[in-house]
Amino acid sequence: MQVVNEVTTTDPERIKQMLQPGPDAPIYMVNLLKFKEKAEYKDGRKTDLSGRDAYMIYGRAVSDLLPKFGGKAIFAGDVTFLMLGQVEELWDEIAIATYPNRKALVDMSTSAEWREIAVHREAGLAGQLNIETVLQDKDISGQKS
Repeated sequence: MQVVNEVTTTDPERIKQMLQPGPDAPIYMVNLLKFKEKAEYKDGRKTDLSGRDAYMIYGRAVSDLLPKFGGKAIFAGDVTFLMLGQVEELWDEIAIATYPNRKALVDMSTSAEWREIAVHREAGLAGQLNIETVLQDKDISGQKS
């Protein structure tokens, strides 16, 4: 399995898939985040921020923006150990947010408000994986929930 971290996608097929309706259920977006050592802003501004610090500016702002689109930040935590499997390099953090549906995610991430704060995301991220997930109608024991 090849793993490629990205900050954005320009792949027309991936964009086409993202614009499809998606699951008819709330989605949970799992974000595997890898930060730059030092933040790098596209506009060339000077900064002493680490990549993590720049991303945290984005993270706090997007947490405030999510409810406007029916979403909510659920979890964020540092990756400390890989218990099973193998990767060349671990991600730095995992964050999970929920949205009522994929359209809400797309609407948020194409909004003017999101674009304004996304400069900090781009400055801080070396790359990431975004994994869309949905809850099953059974709990982990197999019982209907």
